[in-house]
Amino acid sequence: MLPEKIRQLNVSIGDAENAGQLIRASTYEFRYLQPHVKQAAVALLMPASKQLTWQDGDLFPPMDQNLPEGDLFMKIRELFPKQTMTPMHMLALIGRNGIGRLGYSLPDSVVTPMPRTISKSELLTTAYTPAVFNELVAAYLSTGAGIAGMQPKIMVPDRPTVPIPSLIVKAASAAYPGLAANEFLCLTAAKEAGIDTPTFALSDDGQMLVLDRFDLIVHEDGQTERLGFEDIAALAGLRVRDILSDRKYQGSYQRIAELMRQLQLPSDNLHRFFEQVAFSVMVRNGDAHLKNFGLLYRSTQDMWLAPMFDVVTTSIYTYTQYAGGPELQDRTLALKLFAGKNQTRAYPGKKELEDFGQRICGVSQPARTLERIAQAMQDTMKKTTGDARVPDALRSKMAEAWEWGYGYAK
Repeated sequence: MLPEKIRQLNVSIGDAENAGQLIRASTYEFRYLQPHVKQAAVALLMPASKQLTWQDGDLFPPMDQNLPEGDLFMKIRELFPKQTMTPMHMLALIGRNGIGRLGYSLPDSVVTPMPRTISKSELLTTAYTPAVFNELVAAYLSTGAGIAGMQPKIMVPDRPTVPIPSLIVKAASAAYPGLAANEFLCLTAAKEAGIDTPTFALSDDGQMLVLDRFDLIVHEDGQTERLGFEDIAALAGLRVRDILSDRKYQGSYQRIAELMRQLQLPSDNLHRFFEQVAFSVMVRNGDAHLKNFGLLYRSTQDMWLAPMFDVVTTSIYTYTQYAGGPELQDRTLALKLFAGKNQTRAYPGKKELEDFGQRICGVSQPARTLERIAQAMQDTMKKTTGDARVPDALRSKMAEAWEWGYGYAK
């Protein structure tokens, strides 16, 4: 159990223990504590070189980005029904294990030992049931509270030599049948198209997707390097948790590209961004929102676009806007393609998508990118035919949805 009130947390940045303090009073305040050394930035837009003390009326967006939401938040409430759960409490639960290189601890706290490791092969051969996944959450919640998103997921440690959990396990969802296999097919097609993705694998029963963390590098000498990570919502100064989660659906892919230009990322990052946007369009992924794009970095001079993650064909699922309401199908993008109040979230046609690639992302021959993605999608459907882990009904629905994508190469 945590204290009823938490007014202060120590903040580590990568290997720098107690690099700063987060203080909650009438406002939130972050203080750098090591100004005499070359200080790693707590966030790309909050460098120590600019100022040593930062204040905000709400939790700083780069810290807010990893607060649990959806299924994981509800499981935390179930496990700690009488525990106060402010953002400070959530950060304390995240500890040092959230995505990115920030860590949080109570003053004078004792480091808790890492739970037992569980290998990737053991996870992939584990037969999924809701009860089994709940046991994983209960066992590894202390290592995995720092992962946001609505889908059931948890982080687990797989190697005793790596001090933080390095695997992300995504589970099946009753609301979205076949979700793990859906994402597996999408990531397989993306990888086939040459798009950067995390390392991933689907469990033997097709009910769990296991991914390596893309913000963690284990070098040949065994040393672990933690990279900074900020999603686009955080970089845009948006807090999207809880009832404000619709903010992650506000904006356009053009504005993301413009933000990347403002941060002076090398041009190849914009080319990769176009690949990710085009892929989402072509597989009918209507959930490519602001939190599903992000930057990895070592410093403000060394940053790059993160691999594609959280990508599924959403158009095969139905939803209702209210209890007992009619079933609706997702037929729009998460964001507008172009900025402007007269723009819509409708899926763009081939020419419009090529215009986005050429004019907004600086891709000289966007048609070739679309052809490469379409070919990869078709190859993936062929290569995974007969894969018992992918239900026939799911494959049929996805193949029908992907037919639209093949048309972008014609």
